Amino acid sequence: MSVEPVEIERTEQPEEAAGAAAPVVTTLAAAATTFPIAPGVSVNVRSGPGTGYPIVKVLPAGSRVAIHCQTPGTWITGPYGTTNIWDNIASGQYISDAYVNTGSDGYIRPRCS
Repeated sequence: MSVEPVEIERTEQPEEAAGAAAPVVTTLAAAATTFPIAPGVSVNVRSGPGTGYPIVKVLPAGSRVAIHCQTPGTWITGPYGTTNIWDNIASGQYISDAYVNTGSDGYIRPRCS
């Protein structure tokens, strides 16, 4: 999954020219944080937070994902433990957090609403 950079514009007033010059616009690139799925594992992406939901696609081994929000669902045991946390990686796309190396056993993103 590729992540498009987000452009952020910020307007600043140079200190030495305060009040005399036009504002300066600076553009910063902010990339979304992505997390690796377990090495050597392809992961089913489901339409909801559980194994009862249909598979919408499969992430190949070596994929990285951006997690938008997290929600409780079916309990799963995977390479990173047993959990009921499901990661929303896109609209209508969920993967078990048991397959994502987030560095935490708990929630790292807001709960999905």
